[in-house]
Amino acid sequence: MAGWFRQILRKPKKRHVRPDTNTKDVLELPSQSSSLPETEESTKVPTPNPADTESTSSSSRWCKTYDVCVCHSEQDLIAVQELVSYLEGEPDRLRCFLQLRDAAPGGAIVSELCQAMGNSHCCVLFITPHFLQDPWCKYQMLQALSEAPASEGHTIPLLFGLARRDYPPELRFMFYVDGNGFDNGFGKVKTTVWRCKQCDGGGGGPLIHLKSYFGFF
Repeated sequence: MAGWFRQILRKPKKRHVRPDTNTKDVLELPSQSSSLPETEESTKVPTPNPADTESTSSSSRWCKTYDVCVCHSEQDLIAVQELVSYLEGEPDRLRCFLQLRDAAPGGAIVSELCQAMGNSHCCVLFITPHFLQDPWCKYQMLQALSEAPASEGHTIPLLFGLARRDYPPELRFMFYVDGNGFDNGFGKVKTTVWRCKQCDGGGGGPLIHLKSYFGFF
């Protein structure tokens, strides 16, 4: 009786199940690469080309074909050529339009003048006794005023060989450069052209004329 009772209380031994290594249903762990979400390629940001970035001061000069358009009488060509040679010389090398030299062959005279004025930062009126007596010169003067009627400094009168009383009445609302003084006023003309170019480029501010700098009546 006691032996039978001990057999009942005896715990059965656990049987170790040997895994079947020949089974075909083998679970594969997902690889790390497959578990990560797919990402799109990053967009490359274009790098600005240094050659395409220019300063305002340098770009303002090349926004027009010429720096100055010189209006004059044909009888004053020698004196005008001296002015142009001075402006185009080193180190400034201003770009001047001289109609007898730079106008396109076969082009209409009036059209060439209007295009040159529109493509210039400013206009110099070389006013002499011959200029006042020439109807074509008066047309050039009125055309220069119509191109920039309210823009100070765009029309630069250079009074050469004349007294103040001979200054044209159409221009008496603006100061002029006295060509009877030192260096015939060429230095003042060059300085005014540079100031005019700065105003066209937006970096020079308003152009201020001083009575001590220009002639006045």
